[in-house]
Amino acid sequence: MERRARPSSQFLQDERKRERKRKRGKKQKLVEGDYYSVDRISALPDELVASIVSLLPVKEAAATSILSRRWHHVWKSRTSLDLYDAKFDLVKGIRSFLKLKLQAKVQESCRYVDWVDHVVQQHSSPTIQHFRACFNINNGFTNHVDKWIEFAMNKRVQILELEFYMEHGDMIKDVYQFPQKLLGLEKESAADPPCLHSCGSNIGFNFLKILHFRCVDVRQQVLEYFLSNCPVLEQLTVRSAPNLFQLRVVGPFIALKHLRIEACVRLTRIDVCDANKLVSFCFFGSEDTNLVFVNVPSLVEVSYRTFPYSIHLPFTKFSCCLSQLEMLKLDIVGVDCNQNHVFPKFANLKQLELQLREDYLYNLSCFMKASPNLQRLVLKLDEAIMMPHVPREIRNYTPKSPHHHLKVVEIVGYRGRKGDVQRVMYLVKNALALEKIVIDPVPRWCVWPSEKDRGAEEVEKEKKAREHAVQHLKGKVPSTIEFVCL
Repeated sequence: MERRARPSSQFLQDERKRERKRKRGKKQKLVEGDYYSVDRISALPDELVASIVSLLPVKEAAATSILSRRWHHVWKSRTSLDLYDAKFDLVKGIRSFLKLKLQAKVQESCRYVDWVDHVVQQHSSPTIQHFRACFNINNGFTNHVDKWIEFAMNKRVQILELEFYMEHGDMIKDVYQFPQKLLGLEKESAADPPCLHSCGSNIGFNFLKILHFRCVDVRQQVLEYFLSNCPVLEQLTVRSAPNLFQLRVVGPFIALKHLRIEACVRLTRIDVCDANKLVSFCFFGSEDTNLVFVNVPSLVEVSYRTFPYSIHLPFTKFSCCLSQLEMLKLDIVGVDCNQNHVFPKFANLKQLELQLREDYLYNLSCFMKASPNLQRLVLKLDEAIMMPHVPREIRNYTPKSPHHHLKVVEIVGYRGRKGDVQRVMYLVKNALALEKIVIDPVPRWCVWPSEKDRGAEEVEKEKKAREHAVQHLKGKVPSTIEFVCL
């Protein structure tokens, strides 16, 4: 066998030089390419640079400051400060957060507060459109949150959202309280209506359009101040306000269009009178809360949820506006079922959403009969156990009720249980103008946006429900009706 000649030492040295040169060339090209990219970014018009940064989350926007000197301060002038933290995402992060020990939770809250403080201190624009703080915050951070609100007010904020959470502690005592002093209300008596001049010379909420509170001790006087003194306030949401006892939305000059009240457990009464612009009202709370509506000509959307109650309870509370409603959302999971119920007429109702037990649909037929102009029906099937006091013959009683305008039926939370096919077919046969039926096995009124968050067991149930719908429903639906299984 012929032996190969060993390369000379000179050859090896030359080869090493060539390799080093090749590496230097690659590195030089990479560096030049990087500088070229940065140069191209720096050449963008100021308006485009600001637009790009405004589309990024705040943390990512701040990270662009390392691109070049020109970009160093761009993020500080953005007009949207949605201070969202992925660690406290309502679906993903919060589950991990709740597993932490108390000390670790406090540290995370402190870290979040420090970050918001930094953003607020660095911000340089004279105005902002949106300010949102969302984390586990209690009254231990009062001084910080007060400054955030004052900052937003001075920046003429248009959308203000304080979405706090309390996983431990006394909800009534430890919840953060909105600073009445900031509005100049600390000297006002309960009998006197809030007045604009009480806030001093700097009135920053004149531009406020949307206001959301969650786990904030915001009281009647503060809310009515906003309603009376914010000329463009269109949306108000209040969730879990522990010391809100009453609320009055009164007067034709109030600009409010959308009112949402949830889980305010001590709330006894809501008065809505002469609110000419109010379009929608949503209430999730106690059945003992007295709702009084007088002269609300624009109210066309109502969502009502409480447990338990009689089927007639929402009809009584909204008696003055039932005939004008175009959209109605009700949770009737816990209602009694009585064939002697007399339903009112919903002459203008176009869309109806019902969350109900899947074991009987008697009340559904009553709603269909009472809503002759209904066009869209959404049924959210709850997996609650049947109530033993409900007679089986009533549960299964679905009288024939032909409907001439219903075009779309959506079944949400479909599980393919015994009798589901018959109930869906009942709707198909009675909705004479039906154009589309949608089967959705995911209970979308729950906060479950992805398969990972719902868990393998829940996803498997949904998979079987889809298979059931395709095998046992699709073939029975006439070809003239579009069948969709999500």
